[in-house]
Amino acid sequence: MRLEKLLEDLEYVCIQGSVDVEVEDVVYDTRKGIRPGSLFVCIRGRKWDGHGFSAQAAGRGAAALVVSEPVEGVEDLDVTVIQVPDTRYALAVLSAAWFGHPAEKMQVIGITGTKGKTTTTYLVKSILEHAGFQVGLMGTTGIQVGDCLIQADNTTPESYVIQENFARMYRAGIQIVVMEVSSQALKQHRTEGFVFDYGIFTNLGADHIAPGEHASLQEYMACKGMLFRQCRMGIVNGDDAHVAEVTQGHTCRLETYGMGRECMLRAGDLRLVSDPGRLGVAFQVSGLLDMEAQIAMPGRFSVYNALCAIALCRHFGVPQDAVQQALLKVQVKGRIEKVELPCRFTLLIDYAHNAMALENLLGSLREYRPRRLVCLFGCGGDRAKGRRYEMGEVSGRMADMTILTSDNPRTEEPDQIIRDIETGILPTGGKYLKIRDRREAIFYALSQGQEGDIIVLAGKGHEDYQEIQGVKYHMDERQIVREWLACREV
Repeated sequence: MRLEKLLEDLEYVCIQGSVDVEVEDVVYDTRKGIRPGSLFVCIRGRKWDGHGFSAQAAGRGAAALVVSEPVEGVEDLDVTVIQVPDTRYALAVLSAAWFGHPAEKMQVIGITGTKGKTTTTYLVKSILEHAGFQVGLMGTTGIQVGDCLIQADNTTPESYVIQENFARMYRAGIQIVVMEVSSQALKQHRTEGFVFDYGIFTNLGADHIAPGEHASLQEYMACKGMLFRQCRMGIVNGDDAHVAEVTQGHTCRLETYGMGRECMLRAGDLRLVSDPGRLGVAFQVSGLLDMEAQIAMPGRFSVYNALCAIALCRHFGVPQDAVQQALLKVQVKGRIEKVELPCRFTLLIDYAHNAMALENLLGSLREYRPRRLVCLFGCGGDRAKGRRYEMGEVSGRMADMTILTSDNPRTEEPDQIIRDIETGILPTGGKYLKIRDRREAIFYALSQGQEGDIIVLAGKGHEDYQEIQGVKYHMDERQIVREWLACREV
C-alpha cells in the first residue's frame, strides 16, 4: 500500500524523504521483526521508547518512520520520516487503514466501566447469539472469533491488534463485535481510527489511580468519557454517581438504564432466587421495555449487568424470550462462576481484585443468608499497597472467615503482601488465617466447608496462572478443585 494512502486521515509533516513509497508492513515493536519496506511507528511505552530504535529500523530496510519528535542517525539513510503529534494515535489510524477499515463493515459495541465490563460483554454476546447473530468478543479473557480463542496481553489490545482481529472477525462472518474498552486504552488512543456504533458505561469507582495508570479520579473519568465522543449511541448507568461527569461533552445520543425513576429502562421488584447449588435474581423490567427477567448470578450488580445487556440488545430487535433464555443460561468464567460440587456448600470463583469489587460481591452473597461466608484471596504484587489494606478491611468486616494466601506476587515476597493485607484486616476483629500456598489454601477451605456455606475464591477469576518473579506458572483454581475432589474420593 502506498504510504500516502495510509496517511490520508492523519495530520502529519514529511520531514525527510517522500510519501510516494510502497509500504509492505506496519510495525510498532522491533521484536516483531522489521523487514525491507516496513513502516515503523515509534511508540513510547512505560519502560521503552521506539524512537530510540528508529535508526536500527531504518538500517534493517524500513521504508518509513513515524515519529513524534526528532530522531538521530537516520539523516543519511534512504528512509522517509513522518512527524505526527502523537504516534499512538497515528498507529491506530494507520492500522485501521492498513486492514481496510474492517470496523466499518460490522457493528462494534464498546463497554467501559470500573466493574462489570467482562460480565456484560458475555451477557450481550450470549443474548445476541441466542437471537441468531454471529458475534465476536474482545476483552479480559481474550479474543473470541467463532470457536477460536486468542490470548491477549491487555483487556483492550494495542490498536494494531484490534484492527488485525477486526479484519479476522469480518473474514469469519462476524456481524457484531462486543469489546471491553479500558480507560488506559482510551488514554493511549488504542480505539481510535473507527467509530463505535454503541458505547456502554457500567459504573465508576476509585480504581486504577496509581503511578503508571491515572494521576487522579478526574483523569480516570475523563478517559472513560472519551468513549462517548467516539460512538453513535451511548447507553449509560443512570444511577451511577459519576455518570454526568463521564458523559460530559458527549457527541452521541444517550439512553439510561438503572433502578432510579429517571432511568429510561428500569429494573424493579428484585427477588432473590436460591435453590440448592444455585443463586440468582429475578426482576421486572419497565420503561422502554416491559418484561420479566431472571439472571443466574447473584447480587444487585448482576441485575445492573443484565439490564445493561437488555438495553443494548433492544436495539438489535432481539425477541424477549431469547433475552430471557440467554440470561438464565450464561455463565462467565471467573465472574461469580459457580463450580459444581457434590457437596452441600456453594463454591464460587470471582475476579474481585479490589476493595470495591470485593465489597459488592460479599455484600450480595450476604443477602442469601449463608451459614458461613468464607473468603479466600490474596493481592497482586507491584501494585498499589493501599489496595491490600482496603481488601483486608472489607473481608475482615464482611466475611465470617478470611483465608489470606498468594495471588500474583510478581517481584514481591508473598509473605510481605499477606502481612500488608493483615494490616487492613486486624482492626476489624474478623477471623482469619494465613496459608501462603494457594493450592494448600484452597484444599483447606474446601475441606472445612459445611452445609449452607458459601466459599469464594477471589482475585484470580479467569486467570490460569501465577506470576512469580516475572515467570508465569500454570495454576487453574478449577483444576485444583478437581484435584481436591479426587483426593476426597480416595
